[in-house]
Amino acid sequence: MIARILYRNNVHGVLKYVLDKTGSTVLGFQNTYSDTDTDIKFFGRVLYHLGNRHDSERRYVHISINLPRGEKLNDEDFFELSKAYMQHMGYGEQPYIVVRHRDTKHQHVHIVSTTIKEDCLQINLSNDFKRNVATQKYLEKQFNLSPSPDTRQDKELPQYEMPKFKNEDINGVRFYIQDIVNNTIQKYKVRSFMELAEILRPHHIQLKTVDHNGRIGVSYGIEIKNGYRSRFINGYTVHPQLSGPKLQKVFELNQKSKLLPMVKKRLEKQIRTTYSLFRTINPKDLPDILRLHQNLDCRLEYDEQGRAMDFTIYDKSGYVLRSKEIADDIGIRENQELFESEYTRMHEESQQLRLEMQRIIREAFRSSYQAARNRTLFSEHIDRMPIMSLVREMAKSERSKFLIKYMHTDKEKLGDLIRSQFDIVKDKLYISESLKEERELETKAELIKHAIEKQFLEPIKESTKQTGILHELIQSLGTGYDNGTLTYTNSQKHKVNLDIGHVPILQQINFYVSPGFIKENEKVLDGLLNERTEKEIKPSPTTIFLPLMFPNLYKAMAPKYRQRFDKLTLKTYHKYAERMHVPFEKSPKDYIRFFNAKGFHFIRREEKLCIASIYSKELVIVPLPKKTQAYLESSNDLNRILNNQTEIQKDIGTDRQDNLKSLWSAHLMERWQYKKAAYLYILEGVTPNLPLQIMEHHMENGFKEALLAVSKKRIDAEQGRILRRGIYALSNLFTSKIPKEEEPFNGFKDEMTDWSKYERRGLWI
Repeated sequence: MIARILYRNNVHGVLKYVLDKTGSTVLGFQNTYSDTDTDIKFFGRVLYHLGNRHDSERRYVHISINLPRGEKLNDEDFFELSKAYMQHMGYGEQPYIVVRHRDTKHQHVHIVSTTIKEDCLQINLSNDFKRNVATQKYLEKQFNLSPSPDTRQDKELPQYEMPKFKNEDINGVRFYIQDIVNNTIQKYKVRSFMELAEILRPHHIQLKTVDHNGRIGVSYGIEIKNGYRSRFINGYTVHPQLSGPKLQKVFELNQKSKLLPMVKKRLEKQIRTTYSLFRTINPKDLPDILRLHQNLDCRLEYDEQGRAMDFTIYDKSGYVLRSKEIADDIGIRENQELFESEYTRMHEESQQLRLEMQRIIREAFRSSYQAARNRTLFSEHIDRMPIMSLVREMAKSERSKFLIKYMHTDKEKLGDLIRSQFDIVKDKLYISESLKEERELETKAELIKHAIEKQFLEPIKESTKQTGILHELIQSLGTGYDNGTLTYTNSQKHKVNLDIGHVPILQQINFYVSPGFIKENEKVLDGLLNERTEKEIKPSPTTIFLPLMFPNLYKAMAPKYRQRFDKLTLKTYHKYAERMHVPFEKSPKDYIRFFNAKGFHFIRREEKLCIASIYSKELVIVPLPKKTQAYLESSNDLNRILNNQTEIQKDIGTDRQDNLKSLWSAHLMERWQYKKAAYLYILEGVTPNLPLQIMEHHMENGFKEALLAVSKKRIDAEQGRILRRGIYALSNLFTSKIPKEEEPFNGFKDEMTDWSKYERRGLWI
């Protein structure tokens, strides 16, 4: 199901189109004197009267609800579907008409209404397209319809085949043109009618322009089999936004964009770099070479004899550029020596090839370090990495596959090339990373000094607790301290002098924290101590979980710093959660309900709506943006919803979900990390903070299977533990050695919960 919303400033043309279509059927009316027998002329006057109480350009709304081909609803169900849609979108109290058309292969209805209420105020249209997506998903389940695409990218353009239309099927032609041209304008930054015509040609759409005293008009037609061509349709008739003047404005904006010169410069550099790798290139291989080497979409242009003469780049930025537009001398005809051969051969002695090999080796060092998940420093990993292990890692790289494909050399020569560059890259990378690590350690030392000097932590009467918290501050930066020397927790390679008095070596914090959280923590502490702005700090949504990772540290944080931290994280997480809720949010009520389920609530302060959190140490509020506030205020029962928040928060506490662990579990599920969230649920009883509707969505999309898989592993682990206990008891009769117990599973091993170590050995409970 796909619903489309169009706003108009007049209603007569829309009603004429909807009602005069051959075979149209009025399914019913709503909020008039009769649901079935309302006079159409009278209804039109009602809409006209209401709409003209306001001067908005969006005073009338025209909605079409379209079913996928092959799916059917009878008139009664389609009318019920339409009423449910209007109710969820906030138009339920407005007068509207539902008309069914039968002029296309897919079933659809049209709904016409007004956005102006009887009190002369306009319905709040904020987030209407987002709510449209959520309403579609909700009604698809209710009426057992196929799901609509999640993103625009999922909606592909029709295939390059001749469209089939009858001579009299003018609406089919119009809708086809509308879809193709609209998607083309969204996908590409078109800069002229000529460029638009070139892009539309594979879809068999012809474009014709007429100059009316400087005002350009455009019309479209479709080329069809057997020499038949549809008559040209005026652009405004296809859609008001696809008329000549409207498109001309779009073209001018794309031409004047400051991004265009940078795109041209980047493409020129990418293409010249690729050219320098080769002795000769068969023009037919150029699209594949640019795709593999530079991730560029290249399409060749041929002459009448079928020879490749030029190429066009369809860039990821949306610009479509011919070689001449990028640079005068990079085209195929301008580089005949390079493109004259039928064979593609790489230049094995070129400097660019050596640079490419060095890049592949560097990437292999980094990817192997990430895959190893060891606790050593990157420089130590580089020093210990043998060449054969690195070669195996390089073989996985797409760049190395590209070089092997076009080098046409044997393994021995390739090995010589790798060996010749291995030591060069290793030495340079080792030195640069060592210097970087040393500078970072010095920065951490300065940060610890500033934290002490600026009284970042609250004074505590018990000295042992105070030193314990200071020790956790040091550990939260991934460092260790001993007798005036600061080192990395996982290495003694670098040392920095730091005089902060005697800090006894205490037991490590009760779980391993990943480098990702340590970097986030360092970034936030630096921002708080140096009073940086939110834009300078750039916190991520996971920043809100830092008190979970370092509980004693954030509990002892001085009030002024903790208050600013809570405000910063609340604002950041609020933005993130808004994006996560979009596919499910049908109304302001849903907006509030979804945040309530996660432990957030809304309050009024000085006539402004603000959001607050149960996870803050003290009450901290963040004002909502004006648009969001207007959106929530559009709800008729907003005060009742706000008053009910107290009961929801009590339920969260009763269900033991009023903690950051539950919010973390919800975060994992929103990131599709179902198996990791399942470990938290099965092993620690952590239930995610998600509303029932969203929870059901995740259960249907894989979380249920993840729970079953983890439960089975737990049962297997229980049986194994009983067996091991018996073995240990028997072995204790013959030896005094105590068997080493397995480390218990920790749900917060890293950002995404490290469950990988249990994959091959079962779970220890």
